[in-house]
Amino acid sequence: MTFGGQERSDRGIACAGPLDGVRVIEVGTLISGPFAGRLLGDMGAEVIKVEPPGAPDPLRTWGQAELDGHHFFWTVHARNKKAVTLNLRVPAGRALFLELVERSDIIVENFRPGTLEKWGLGYDVLREHNRGIILVRVSGYGQTGPEAHKAGYASVAEAASGLRHMNGFPGGPPPRLALSLGDSLAGMFAAQGALAALYRRTVTGEGQVVDAALTESCLAVQESTIPDYDVGGIVRGPSGTRLEGIAPSNIYPTADGSWVVIAANQDTVFRRLCQAMGRPELATDERFADHVARGRNQDELDAIIGAWAADRQPADIIATLSDAGVISGPINTVAEVVEDPQLQARGMIADHWDDRIGRNVKGPGVVPVLSQTPGTIRSAGPSRPGQHNDEIYRDLLGHSDDELDAWQAEGVL
Repeated sequence: MTFGGQERSDRGIACAGPLDGVRVIEVGTLISGPFAGRLLGDMGAEVIKVEPPGAPDPLRTWGQAELDGHHFFWTVHARNKKAVTLNLRVPAGRALFLELVERSDIIVENFRPGTLEKWGLGYDVLREHNRGIILVRVSGYGQTGPEAHKAGYASVAEAASGLRHMNGFPGGPPPRLALSLGDSLAGMFAAQGALAALYRRTVTGEGQVVDAALTESCLAVQESTIPDYDVGGIVRGPSGTRLEGIAPSNIYPTADGSWVVIAANQDTVFRRLCQAMGRPELATDERFADHVARGRNQDELDAIIGAWAADRQPADIIATLSDAGVISGPINTVAEVVEDPQLQARGMIADHWDDRIGRNVKGPGVVPVLSQTPGTIRSAGPSRPGQHNDEIYRDLLGHSDDELDAWQAEGVL
């Protein structure tokens, strides 16, 4: 099988991950498409990010921290990528894009449905140039259906899918998580679809379209909400810091005013919790004797555990319960996360060398960890749009410096 227009054995470089030899063209902006591209790049794919000349990805200016005018959302989602500029709205730009398609494996885009078709770059055209090309399309509502034409943001997708309705406290307004969760979920499903399509291509030799919607990605993680409604008419709502009917699994106050999470809803784990609290009789109390009973009496049970925890320091609670085999943990801020010895030992607080500021910037490590061909962070991403124009258009596609100069003057690059 040929990947990226080359046989894997011809690359002559050390394996950078399980997708080493796969070439990805990313033409998305902001979060969902670039997150999918980042996940593929983390696993070793060569990701070429395409930005229109004069209109760089707004993600370059996102992130709350600022240093010398630079923001750092870009550091997370642009890592391991190469950057080229290319105007897909003009014939010369589309011709260059199709040359890239011929030498690539996957395209990731998150435009509004119909945009590629408007530019004459629909899947039918792409397939004429590379029958093995995999087109990963991320959109608000999917490529088909009565709402396919609508633009979509994570905030609306989370709400429309029912996910946001389940967040918050009963009777209160449904808050959002302080992240673009819907975008990230869609990016993850898009990357998963790309890998599935890549495997299927090894069997059939044919590419296909991967259609990932923000709304559907948010819907996919909602456990049994749909069958519970279908069979029992249950409309699951927000439950604050716990899950209704799952007990004990909540946050509990400690002596220093902070909170710890204690999760002991499984029968065997609950018995261990009772022993650790010095209350072994609770395990046989008919109010708490099994999963169903604890769910019915979770307010009373939470009060008992809360009273025990309130007199103790969080570190002592966690140590005691850990020794007893009870699942518990702190509610960490990012300041505590970056110092977490477990995450550090796993390489999950990783340095990214950022050329823009001439120093390492910490970011999340590569997930998941593979035993034989682990993914890597090879760069913090291109510091400027078009940084790899020469490498891609001259070295990969074989065009001359004169052609590149002319295209740049004409606004193609």
